[in-house]
Amino acid sequence: MPVPPRLPGTAVTALYLHGFASSSKSTKAAYFGERLARHGVTLRCPDFNQPEFATLTMTRMLEQLEAELAPIESSPVAIIGSSLGGALAILAAERFPEHIDRRVLLAPAVMFAKPGHHLLPPERIEEWRRRGTLPFFHYGDNAERSLNFGFFEDSLRYNPSETAFSQPTLIFQGVRDQSVDYRTVEQFARTRPNVTVSMLDDDHQLTASLPRIWNDVELFLELIE
Repeated sequence: MPVPPRLPGTAVTALYLHGFASSSKSTKAAYFGERLARHGVTLRCPDFNQPEFATLTMTRMLEQLEAELAPIESSPVAIIGSSLGGALAILAAERFPEHIDRRVLLAPAVMFAKPGHHLLPPERIEEWRRRGTLPFFHYGDNAERSLNFGFFEDSLRYNPSETAFSQPTLIFQGVRDQSVDYRTVEQFARTRPNVTVSMLDDDHQLTASLPRIWNDVELFLELIE
Protein backbone atom coordinates (compact mmCIF):
# COMPACT_ATOMS: atom_id res chain seq x y z
CA MET A 1 0.00 0.00 0.00
CA PRO A 2 1.58 3.33 -1.02
CA VAL A 3 1.54 5.91 1.79
CA PRO A 4 1.22 9.57 0.73
CA PRO A 5 4.32 11.41 1.97
CA ARG A 6 4.05 14.26 4.42
CA LEU A 7 5.54 17.66 3.71
CA PRO A 8 9.22 17.89 4.74
CA GLY A 9 9.66 18.97 8.32
CA THR A 10 6.06 18.19 9.27
CA ALA A 11 5.73 17.29 12.94
CA VAL A 12 3.83 14.18 13.99
CA THR A 13 1.25 14.00 16.76
CA ALA A 14 0.47 10.50 17.98
CA LEU A 15 -2.48 9.22 20.00
CA TYR A 16 -2.86 5.77 21.55
CA LEU A 17 -6.42 4.50 22.06
CA HIS A 18 -6.50 1.71 24.62
CA GLY A 19 -8.83 -1.26 24.54
CA PHE A 20 -11.86 -2.33 26.52
CA ALA A 21 -11.22 -2.64 30.27
CA SER A 22 -7.64 -1.52 29.73
CA SER A 23 -6.03 1.82 30.50
CA SER A 24 -3.83 4.58 29.18
CA LYS A 25 -0.94 2.96 31.07
CA SER A 26 -1.13 -0.37 29.28
CA THR A 27 1.94 -2.36 28.26
CA LYS A 28 1.49 -1.49 24.58
CA ALA A 29 0.96 2.20 25.29
CA ALA A 30 4.22 2.25 27.26
CA TYR A 31 6.05 0.29 24.56
CA PHE A 32 5.07 2.64 21.74
CA GLY A 33 5.47 5.71 23.93
CA GLU A 34 9.08 4.88 24.74
CA ARG A 35 10.02 4.26 21.11
CA LEU A 36 8.20 7.27 19.72
CA ALA A 37 9.96 9.43 22.32
CA ARG A 38 13.29 8.46 20.76
CA HIS A 39 12.10 10.28 17.64
CA GLY A 40 10.93 13.29 19.60
CA VAL A 41 7.27 12.30 19.36
CA THR A 42 5.09 12.36 22.49
CA LEU A 43 2.38 9.71 22.58
CA ARG A 44 -0.84 11.05 24.07
CA CYS A 45 -3.03 8.41 25.69
CA PRO A 46 -6.56 9.50 26.65
CA ASP A 47 -8.08 7.49 29.51
CA PHE A 48 -11.49 6.28 28.42
CA ASN A 49 -12.26 4.96 31.91
CA GLN A 50 -12.91 8.51 33.05
CA PRO A 51 -15.00 9.68 34.79
CA GLU A 52 -15.95 6.08 35.64
CA PHE A 53 -15.85 2.71 33.89
CA ALA A 54 -19.48 1.92 34.78
CA THR A 55 -20.83 4.58 32.42
CA LEU A 56 -18.48 3.88 29.50
CA THR A 57 -20.03 4.06 26.01
CA MET A 58 -18.68 4.33 22.48
CA THR A 59 -20.36 7.71 22.20
CA ARG A 60 -18.50 8.97 25.25
CA MET A 61 -15.22 7.63 23.85
CA LEU A 62 -15.80 9.43 20.55
CA GLU A 63 -16.57 12.67 22.40
CA GLN A 64 -13.39 12.32 24.47
CA LEU A 65 -11.35 11.65 21.34
CA GLU A 66 -12.90 14.65 19.59
CA ALA A 67 -11.87 16.81 22.55
CA GLU A 68 -8.30 15.46 22.23
CA LEU A 69 -8.20 16.24 18.50
CA ALA A 70 -9.78 19.69 18.64
CA PRO A 71 -6.69 21.65 19.86
CA ILE A 72 -4.43 19.99 17.26
CA GLU A 73 -4.48 22.30 14.27
CA SER A 74 -1.19 22.21 12.39
CA SER A 75 0.25 18.70 12.67
CA PRO A 76 -1.11 15.46 11.24
CA VAL A 77 -2.35 12.97 13.83
CA ALA A 78 -1.36 9.32 13.72
CA ILE A 79 -3.60 7.06 15.76
CA ILE A 80 -2.63 3.71 17.23
CA GLY A 81 -5.75 1.87 18.37
CA SER A 82 -5.86 -1.44 20.21
CA SER A 83 -8.88 -3.78 20.23
CA LEU A 84 -11.91 -1.60 21.09
CA GLY A 85 -9.58 1.37 20.66
CA GLY A 86 -9.01 0.09 17.13
CA ALA A 87 -12.76 0.10 16.49
CA LEU A 88 -12.86 3.64 17.88
CA ALA A 89 -10.04 4.68 15.52
CA ILE A 90 -12.02 3.33 12.57
CA LEU A 91 -15.12 5.31 13.54
CA ALA A 92 -13.04 8.43 14.21
CA ALA A 93 -11.36 8.31 10.80
CA GLU A 94 -14.74 8.74 9.14
CA ARG A 95 -15.95 11.40 11.58
CA PHE A 96 -12.79 13.51 11.87
CA PRO A 97 -10.96 13.09 8.53
CA GLU A 98 -9.45 16.57 8.70
CA HIS A 99 -7.51 15.60 11.82
CA ILE A 100 -6.41 12.00 11.29
CA ASP A 101 -3.48 11.39 8.97
CA ARG A 102 -2.95 7.63 9.24
CA ARG A 103 -3.74 4.77 11.59
CA VAL A 104 -2.28 1.63 13.10
CA LEU A 105 -4.84 -0.88 14.34
CA LEU A 106 -3.91 -3.70 16.71
CA ALA A 107 -6.47 -6.53 16.73
CA PRO A 108 -9.32 -4.08 16.01
CA ALA A 109 -12.69 -5.18 17.38
CA VAL A 110 -14.55 -4.59 14.12
CA MET A 111 -17.47 -6.83 15.16
CA PHE A 112 -17.70 -5.90 18.85
CA ALA A 113 -21.22 -6.20 20.33
CA LYS A 114 -22.69 -7.35 17.03
CA PRO A 115 -25.16 -10.29 16.83
CA GLY A 116 -23.39 -13.61 17.07
CA HIS A 117 -20.26 -12.31 18.82
CA HIS A 118 -18.80 -15.26 20.69
CA LEU A 119 -17.97 -13.21 23.80
CA LEU A 120 -21.54 -11.94 24.13
CA PRO A 121 -23.96 -14.84 23.61
CA PRO A 122 -27.69 -14.02 23.76
CA GLU A 123 -28.13 -15.37 27.29
CA ARG A 124 -25.36 -13.14 28.64
CA ILE A 125 -26.82 -10.10 26.90
CA GLU A 126 -30.23 -10.90 28.37
CA GLU A 127 -28.75 -11.24 31.86
CA TRP A 128 -26.98 -7.91 31.38
CA ARG A 129 -30.24 -6.30 30.26
CA ARG A 130 -32.18 -7.75 33.19
CA ARG A 131 -29.64 -6.81 35.85
CA GLY A 132 -28.74 -3.46 34.35
CA THR A 133 -25.04 -4.03 35.00
CA LEU A 134 -22.48 -6.84 34.78
CA PRO A 135 -18.98 -7.30 36.17
CA PHE A 136 -16.06 -7.41 33.73
CA PHE A 137 -12.43 -8.03 34.57
CA HIS A 138 -10.63 -4.73 34.20
CA TYR A 139 -7.02 -5.34 33.19
CA GLY A 140 -5.98 -1.79 33.99
CA ASP A 141 -7.25 -2.11 37.57
CA ASN A 142 -6.50 -5.85 37.89
CA ALA A 143 -9.97 -6.30 39.40
CA GLU A 144 -13.59 -6.76 38.39
CA ARG A 145 -15.52 -3.60 37.57
CA SER A 146 -19.23 -3.20 36.83
CA LEU A 147 -20.38 -1.88 33.46
CA ASN A 148 -23.88 -0.58 32.76
CA PHE A 149 -26.03 -2.16 30.05
CA GLY A 150 -26.05 1.25 28.37
CA PHE A 151 -22.63 0.36 26.95
CA PHE A 152 -24.11 -2.47 24.90
CA GLU A 153 -27.16 -0.48 23.82
CA ASP A 154 -25.01 2.43 22.71
CA SER A 155 -22.58 0.18 20.82
CA LEU A 156 -25.42 -0.97 18.54
CA ARG A 157 -25.48 2.55 17.07
CA TYR A 158 -22.05 1.97 15.50
CA ASN A 159 -20.74 -0.47 12.93
CA PRO A 160 -16.99 -0.14 12.29
CA SER A 161 -17.17 -2.83 9.59
CA GLU A 162 -19.29 -0.52 7.40
CA THR A 163 -17.27 2.64 7.97
CA ALA A 164 -15.80 4.49 4.97
CA PHE A 165 -12.42 6.20 5.32
CA SER A 166 -9.48 7.14 3.12
CA GLN A 167 -6.52 7.30 5.53
CA PRO A 168 -3.67 4.81 5.03
CA THR A 169 -4.07 2.08 7.64
CA LEU A 170 -1.92 -0.75 8.96
CA ILE A 171 -3.59 -3.63 10.80
CA PHE A 172 -1.78 -6.23 12.88
CA GLN A 173 -3.85 -9.26 13.82
CA GLY A 174 -2.98 -12.46 15.68
CA VAL A 175 -4.27 -15.71 14.19
CA ARG A 176 -4.53 -17.18 17.71
CA ASP A 177 -6.63 -14.28 18.99
CA GLN A 178 -9.50 -15.56 21.18
CA SER A 179 -11.18 -12.14 21.42
CA VAL A 180 -11.12 -10.88 17.82
CA ASP A 181 -11.67 -13.42 15.05
CA TYR A 182 -8.93 -12.85 12.48
CA ARG A 183 -11.38 -13.73 9.71
CA THR A 184 -13.54 -10.68 10.50
CA VAL A 185 -10.44 -8.50 10.21
CA GLU A 186 -9.50 -10.09 6.88
CA GLN A 187 -13.03 -9.44 5.61
CA PHE A 188 -12.92 -5.85 6.82
CA ALA A 189 -9.70 -5.14 4.91
CA ARG A 190 -10.54 -7.08 1.75
CA THR A 191 -12.46 -4.28 -0.01
CA ARG A 192 -10.34 -1.40 1.29
CA PRO A 193 -7.23 -0.74 -0.84
CA ASN A 194 -5.92 1.78 1.73
CA VAL A 195 -5.66 -0.97 4.37
CA THR A 196 -2.74 -3.40 4.76
CA VAL A 197 -3.10 -6.40 7.09
CA SER A 198 -0.28 -8.37 8.68
CA MET A 199 -1.40 -11.70 10.14
CA LEU A 200 0.86 -12.75 12.99
CA ASP A 201 1.36 -15.98 14.90
CA ASP A 202 0.24 -14.39 18.15
CA ASP A 203 -2.72 -13.91 20.51
CA HIS A 204 -4.90 -10.89 21.25
CA GLN A 205 -2.25 -9.03 23.23
CA LEU A 206 0.30 -9.24 20.37
CA THR A 207 3.05 -8.88 22.99
CA ALA A 208 5.46 -11.29 21.33
CA SER A 209 5.07 -9.45 18.02
CA LEU A 210 5.69 -5.91 19.26
CA PRO A 211 9.29 -5.64 17.90
CA ARG A 212 8.07 -6.74 14.45
CA ILE A 213 5.10 -4.37 14.64
CA TRP A 214 7.32 -1.46 15.66
CA ASN A 215 9.63 -2.00 12.68
CA ASP A 216 6.66 -1.53 10.34
CA VAL A 217 5.16 1.35 12.33
CA GLU A 218 8.44 3.26 12.34
CA LEU A 219 8.48 3.21 8.54
CA PHE A 220 4.74 3.82 8.21
CA LEU A 221 4.92 6.98 10.33
CA GLU A 222 7.95 8.15 8.32
CA LEU A 223 10.13 8.29 11.41
CA ILE A 224 12.95 6.66 9.44
CA GLU A 225 13.65 6.35 5.73
